Amino acid sequence: MADTTGRMIRIGNASGFYGDRFAAVREMLDGGELDYLTGDYLAELTMLILGRDRMKDPKSGYAKTFLRQMEDCLGLAIDKGVRIVANAGGLNPHGLAIALRELADSLGVDAAIAFVDGDDLTDRAADLGLGNPLTANAYLGGFGIKAALDAGADVVVTGRVTDASLTVGPAASEFGWGYEDLDALAGAVVAGHIIECGAQATGGNYSFFTELPRMGHLGFPIAEVGSDGSSVITKHPGTGGAVTVGTVTAQLLYEVGGPRYLGPDVTTRLDTITLTQEADDRVRVSGVCGEAPPATTKVSLNHLAGVRNEITLILTGLDIEAKAELFREQFTAALPTQPAEMDWDLSRLDRTDATTEEQASALLRCVVRDPDAKKVGRPFSAAAVELALASYPGFTMTAPPGNGAPYGVFEPGYVAAEVVDHRVALPSGVVERIAPSPLRGDPSVDAEEPSAQLPPDWGPTASLPLGTLAGARSGDKGGNANIGVWVRDPAHFAWLDHTLDVDLLKELLPEVAELTVRRYRLPNLNAVNFVIEGVLGRGVAENVRFDPQAKGMGEWLRSRPVPIPVAFTQQSQEDQ
Repeated sequence: MADTTGRMIRIGNASGFYGDRFAAVREMLDGGELDYLTGDYLAELTMLILGRDRMKDPKSGYAKTFLRQMEDCLGLAIDKGVRIVANAGGLNPHGLAIALRELADSLGVDAAIAFVDGDDLTDRAADLGLGNPLTANAYLGGFGIKAALDAGADVVVTGRVTDASLTVGPAASEFGWGYEDLDALAGAVVAGHIIECGAQATGGNYSFFTELPRMGHLGFPIAEVGSDGSSVITKHPGTGGAVTVGTVTAQLLYEVGGPRYLGPDVTTRLDTITLTQEADDRVRVSGVCGEAPPATTKVSLNHLAGVRNEITLILTGLDIEAKAELFREQFTAALPTQPAEMDWDLSRLDRTDATTEEQASALLRCVVRDPDAKKVGRPFSAAAVELALASYPGFTMTAPPGNGAPYGVFEPGYVAAEVVDHRVALPSGVVERIAPSPLRGDPSVDAEEPSAQLPPDWGPTASLPLGTLAGARSGDKGGNANIGVWVRDPAHFAWLDHTLDVDLLKELLPEVAELTVRRYRLPNLNAVNFVIEGVLGRGVAENVRFDPQAKGMGEWLRSRPVPIPVAFTQQSQEDQ
């Protein structure tokens, strides 16, 4: 039965990706009171990297950084009574659990360690209609973590759970939630989504960063989760950055689609979230509603696709286009065999009558891919080098060409939830199987909503960058990108909602003009969210876009001029 006493637990996060600040674990443990400390180490690209590691050494496949962090901090966490939950197990949570037990013994630390697995479907992929991928991992929910904590685990490591499950599991354990507690689970999902990317909730990658204090060394976020699933997002006192409605809104819009946020335990209604600034560095998250989860479970699939290589040349001064064309013709003719794919990109960064050589230069990039490493390795490199004295004037390259490297492609898959063998190995060694939610079904489909047809009269306008009023956060989901755009003044939302539609977005971002773009409204966050399909090809490891994960796409959009009511900008200046 769910706890209704109004208790609260403090869940901190110390990692947003594999490679995040190493010292964050110690900083979070030393910085103040916590009940749980989570760490998110996995992303679509990370699973590919770990898959390649596992090909070389079957005993690898987990985030080794986490093990080194525990070498430094496991004893401290046990002494403070802070329980650790991390998805650092990657493709080998059992192997990481063994390594942690050996580490605890060597440190003389008495730590109960559990692990969650069953997400790895690689050996069954073909039978499940998923092809023959390098990795195939289902996104598990938080109830395996809950079972481990219920059994007394001090440390729980997992494979591919959803990022928010790292928060859902501890909250469900503390408050006795079951699958039927949909609103509470949804609230925890939102709290988990906010803190999962570490310092992005405390000012990192924030559009209005110039307004925040102490941006040199940001603190990591904490979610104070209540028994009803509501939460307060905060950070340790004295740490850098800030927790504001704006920083929390930005993170809520990161890598999402429509108002319904599908997960294995609950479908979370992002259009029901209410954010309130309670005090400095304290934002309350309330009102979140949950619906039944979908009948299917999402699977992260990575395939090895071949070898990729690239060269970048510097073109300086006059006749940039002609220089690029000369090299393209010479280089293509010089290759002994043509690779399966060859992409060229000329970035005109040069300026007329530049006062520095760098400002007078453009970049020509050639990327090749082929299943056969020989076609894009040494012959590719040699053909570029041999043209050094026989091509355009001023020939130079940004770096010596190399032999290339394997690359992979990502795609999502879906299987029936009941075919995933979600397991937890308890500290006692007993293995418990976790049944999927009995409430799962077919969720409602989010509809794209057009802008209002009859806008109010906002008075005269001036052509100014969209970012004068609006913030944005963008990111990648496989081959798609999302751009969430919000305004801080609720009085400006009607203008944003009416003005920034799909047609205007395509006009402002010509690179996406021919692609399918979907628009969703989130009035409760004063936001609209765009999903741009296929802009990232087959994922970050494969695509050759200048910004392969679309991290800067939102800031590009903010820099583009739009007609903004003069009254809005005058009011903003007065408020500042």
